[in-house]
Amino acid sequence: MDVQKSDEITQGWLYLIRFNRFGLQYARRRYFVLQNQCLKSFKSVPLSDTQEPLRSAIVDSCIRVTDKGRESFKRKVFFVFTIYNTSNHKDHLKLGASSPEEAARWIHSLQNVAAETGTDSKRRWQPFRLNDSKSAKRTNSVDWTVSATRHVDAIMPDVIAPSQWKIFGCQNGLRLFKEAKDSNNSSESQRAGQPAIMAVGVVEGTSEAVFKILMSIGPSRYEWDFCFHGGTVVEHLDGHTDIIHMQLCRDWLPWGIKRRDLLLRRYWRREDDGTYVILYHSVIHSKCPPQDSYIRAYIHSGGFVVSPVNQGKESVVKHMLSVDWKLWKSYFPKTSTRSLTICMLGRVSALRELFRARAGELCSDDFLSRECVSIRINEQQQQVKPEGGQIMPMEEVKESPVSNASDEFFDFPDHSDDELEWDSESSQHCYVENCQPKLSSAAGFVKKLHDLAVQRKGYKDLQEVLRESNPSSYEYGSTFPKDSNCNLPCSWASTDPSTFLIRSDSYLEDQRKYKAKGTLMQLVAADWLKSDKREDDLAGRFGGIVQKYAAHGGPEFFFVINIQVPGTTTYSLALYYMMRTPLGSCSLLEHFVKGDDSFRNSRFKLIPYISKGSWLVKQSVGKKACLIGQALEINYFHGKNYIELGVDIGSSTVARGVVGLVLGYLNNLVIEMAFLIQANTHEELPETLLGTCRLNHMDASKSISVDSMNI
Repeated sequence: MDVQKSDEITQGWLYLIRFNRFGLQYARRRYFVLQNQCLKSFKSVPLSDTQEPLRSAIVDSCIRVTDKGRESFKRKVFFVFTIYNTSNHKDHLKLGASSPEEAARWIHSLQNVAAETGTDSKRRWQPFRLNDSKSAKRTNSVDWTVSATRHVDAIMPDVIAPSQWKIFGCQNGLRLFKEAKDSNNSSESQRAGQPAIMAVGVVEGTSEAVFKILMSIGPSRYEWDFCFHGGTVVEHLDGHTDIIHMQLCRDWLPWGIKRRDLLLRRYWRREDDGTYVILYHSVIHSKCPPQDSYIRAYIHSGGFVVSPVNQGKESVVKHMLSVDWKLWKSYFPKTSTRSLTICMLGRVSALRELFRARAGELCSDDFLSRECVSIRINEQQQQVKPEGGQIMPMEEVKESPVSNASDEFFDFPDHSDDELEWDSESSQHCYVENCQPKLSSAAGFVKKLHDLAVQRKGYKDLQEVLRESNPSSYEYGSTFPKDSNCNLPCSWASTDPSTFLIRSDSYLEDQRKYKAKGTLMQLVAADWLKSDKREDDLAGRFGGIVQKYAAHGGPEFFFVINIQVPGTTTYSLALYYMMRTPLGSCSLLEHFVKGDDSFRNSRFKLIPYISKGSWLVKQSVGKKACLIGQALEINYFHGKNYIELGVDIGSSTVARGVVGLVLGYLNNLVIEMAFLIQANTHEELPETLLGTCRLNHMDASKSISVDSMNI
């Protein structure tokens, strides 16, 4: 099922996934051809360019492609992605590929085609579910440049940051690193007494093959994982996240130590350069309580990063662990915990030898078959016991019973027959509504604990005193306090622009980037809000900071970024950037404000950076710039003196997985971000940052309800 590309043609076998009249999904194997902004499907390989397709659809700038991760079809794993119309989400296609690399090539090809110049309105194609006649009538942006699709950034960090790792040894051909001690940036694992350790080695296999083997928890894992005794998938949350239970064997443990098991929330994603990231941390789940014959160990953070090298023929595998083995601390020295972790990291050596022994003939597809069986067995068990399982991070369980779990996920059974049919209506219902973080109960519990602590310590935070003294005076732009010294929890400040790398004036020739020297706008206010629904157009609301400036009729212009995290409680982080010079002083910004949504989606860029936090969160967020409009839905609101971008985190499975990890560690994080409009032509270069921000130890319990705002 290899994808073939030649100039403007991408073609190969995919699975078209659709619904029948009974609400059951079915999959049909079809040969797809993407050429001249038209996606066609055939029952077999077309013999000529004039052969009539079964179905076809126009792919223009109104089309969005999203990665849905893995799904199982009759004991076979597919990597699913959807193509949908941004103006009508019911107008969509769901396609499945047999490998993550194949899915990634199709996703990138479709995104590149969507970024080309406008479609020919005279063409008419028989639509799949995408209505091409409507697409052809839309007005597309005429400012999509060819360079926007030809110049792709190399996967290098866009943030200048010190390394958090320090080498301390080498064992079995693996370099061993420990977290560098930094009093100003100590991670959770260091504070807990379980320092993170990382092993790095080179495996003679493609990153895709290594990824598939690492994801398997079937019998084939016995060929390389000497710690593994057995495993099952407890619950499949979405295409990128699941809950797995792994039992560890006794052979590699020191004498007298009881067997351990792990209950992990596992998340994965693929980077644009072919790097695979697998992250996991321990959780509590009501469907998998601790077992009498095992002691449940606790992983603070862990995972694998598999990066291709040597033209993709080899892979650099990084395996990181921070584990609390639940040893008798009075009996076993601290070195025992470290030695056990280093021994477990030695699995990278076994993985390397497995590929070396197979000499590239490893059939990685077989490594996923048992996992599909585990998922299906788990689903059959859920038919007997349909109530959903409760999941919560183990940090919270230390202070609260399982019944107060903060997250609740429901998994529905899949039915299949010889035509790969299954019922997914209920699973889609779960996917949309129940896979979001539900923080209200956890936030309330934390608040109660904090109140008890206040009674004991005899003082309150300054921020809480200010809120309690005038609880009804909130206005838009005043709910999130500023602290330039970065000492006040749950506060914001601007960060140093030179931390971020942006495109130089010669970027199109040499791909060089330079340190940002300043920002075009200043961050003047911020909001940290919660509501039972999505809150849009905050800048246009009466009494807010934007409307106050508008009433005076000054030259100030606001660029508002409203990051929305949906769920049972919807959280909104709104950042208000302001410039006092006329909008026309920056032609690219003026073009962005006055342009259409297609141009905006192709240019708005974010550079994230977790300057303080655990390795798990840092790895999940990364330090690479991304075009938000190509990954997430953005709703634009434009007024006389402002433009507001409503960024919907819930529109992407990958983004939801990242945010799900970040929210669990939110109080311990310092998050830095930079925003800019991407420059693609010589006239637009060099790039300039719109603005930066630094978010200190945000707290969901300190967000302000929209109902308490002065309107």
